[in-house]
Amino acid sequence: MFHRLTATAAALALAAGAALAAQDTITLGMVLEPPNLDPTAGAAAAIDEVVYANIFEGLTRFAPDGSVRPALAASWDVEDGARTYVFHLHEGVTFHDGTAMDAGDVKFSLDRARAEDSANAQKALFAGIEAVAVVDPLTVKVMLKAPDGNFPFNMAWGDAVIVAPESIGTEATKPVGTGPFRFVEWVQGDHVTLERNPDYWGEPVALAKATFRFISDPTAAFAAMMAGDVDAFPNYPAPETLAQLAADPRFKVIVGTTEGETILAMNNRKPPLDDVRVREAIAHAINRQEIIDGAMFGYGTPIGTHFAPHNPDYVDLTALSAYDPERSKALLAEAGVSGLKLRLALPPPTYARRGGEIIAAQLAAVGIETEISNLEWAQWLEQVFKGHDFDLTIVSHTEPADINIYARPDYYFGYGTPEFVALMDKLNLTTDAAGRSAILKEAQEMIAKDYVNAYLFQLAQTGVANARIEGLWENAPTQANDLTAVHWAD
Repeated sequence: MFHRLTATAAALALAAGAALAAQDTITLGMVLEPPNLDPTAGAAAAIDEVVYANIFEGLTRFAPDGSVRPALAASWDVEDGARTYVFHLHEGVTFHDGTAMDAGDVKFSLDRARAEDSANAQKALFAGIEAVAVVDPLTVKVMLKAPDGNFPFNMAWGDAVIVAPESIGTEATKPVGTGPFRFVEWVQGDHVTLERNPDYWGEPVALAKATFRFISDPTAAFAAMMAGDVDAFPNYPAPETLAQLAADPRFKVIVGTTEGETILAMNNRKPPLDDVRVREAIAHAINRQEIIDGAMFGYGTPIGTHFAPHNPDYVDLTALSAYDPERSKALLAEAGVSGLKLRLALPPPTYARRGGEIIAAQLAAVGIETEISNLEWAQWLEQVFKGHDFDLTIVSHTEPADINIYARPDYYFGYGTPEFVALMDKLNLTTDAAGRSAILKEAQEMIAKDYVNAYLFQLAQTGVANARIEGLWENAPTQANDLTAVHWAD
């Protein structure tokens, strides 16, 4: 009997020890699998959701509250009226392959991003750079073509992370950064695994291992949470089950905001969408609240322009494109358009697939027929984003403060009027807060009155996690699953 009790106690002790050890690992669910793992050469938000602040770091970074904080740059000096920035780098930083990170790598990264043949999806972030100079191994000077008080903000984007020439050739599949986690494996179609970087230059993270599992189906996502196959789903795709999960003491539901302006994008290059009356007709055919309720189960904030409602410079312009189907019909008649049939390309996220069905019905009510095509993410990037082969599409732009995309004539929805380009040029030259605020408000009104796109809603951050997990972001100031502060509560 004594031996049996001793053996049982030993088994329980071993089991308890294994359970405790398991609490330094985490499995996160993600809706979309990234097409690659190089944030400097891809537009998909899913890339940053894995690598931002985990594998890769920039000179600066976004904090959970959206503020810009030092990262690889311990500090910086602003000179010549914000035309020159001198970044002072942390000492002792190494890449995951053991090579040192220094000012030469910063110059390489910024020069590569702004090069004529750059594949960077946010090349405009670097367009204002005139030259990058290495002062010494821990000091780099960036000289701009014109004053830009927003430059530290630009450097916090995932597209501006620092990479090394030694590993740049394999970043897409075997990323090498300076972050607190290093890459272990990518089993395509299933998961990406990271592990703690023992040589990290900064504060060590609590998690020893993190696995990102790709689960696109809302029903499967719910089942995975209930079964404990995933510990957290920061961007949970099944809002219809949030109430059920919130009532279960095993879980906590995390609801916040994102930078995701969800829009019905229109191809402004193609007739009849090059006619502002047709675009306005489409905008007035849309019942935003019906989409928020039907596709997002009430989670989302109506928007009337491409700007986040939580931003202090936001202007509520929803009335300009209020739901008015009779106005839509009148505008179509005025434009001489009848029997209109448009192609609606839908990427995988649930807001697009579910919202697309609702929008198709709303457009049909004013005489616009839509042909829906469901595209995988890689197809959408190739056909819509790069190829401009679409009439309508639905996508959430999750990049922070990105109204400047409307100044790019080659951007997928094809706006970029001279007036708007001039306005963004003026913004770049303006450094005082009041002046910038006024310009941003004017920019919001310009694109709203031009009905460039139909503005739907600001995407909510709806997440679910094991009740004992702490440190996940409530809001999403950028597209990231930042694990640097994540840990299991005792």
